[in-house]
Amino acid sequence: QVQLVESGGGSVQAGGSLRLSCVASEFTHSNYYMAWFRQAPGKEREGVASISSDGTADYTEPVKGRFTISKDNAKNTLYLQMNSLKPEDTAMYHCGAVCRGAPLWVGPTACTYWGQGTQVTVSS
Repeated sequence: QVQLVESGGGSVQAGGSLRLSCVASEFTHSNYYMAWFRQAPGKEREGVASISSDGTADYTEPVKGRFTISKDNAKNTLYLQMNSLKPEDTAMYHCGAVCRGAPLWVGPTACTYWGQGTQVTVSS
């Protein structure tokens, strides 16, 4: 059982930045991905960014060039640096762990464990 706790969300104006963190109870699952997904009210959970066990990052088109995913294995922590935020980035952001395959394309079912989420609100 992997427990995930996200933090770092908040309210910012368009163009601002936030850095999300996700602390995991363990980081020992090799050959799996970790990922960030987001869910806006009334919408399905959608992929944002993923990172493989060897550090290869992937992004969905809406966030490419603005968001950066990274991880610190020594701290069991996953990060999401979000720059040039837009109102359409407003959502609850969830960290997923022990994700199989290409989670951004498979969808939320690819990930075994989820955190409770951290809210990001971007005003225009």
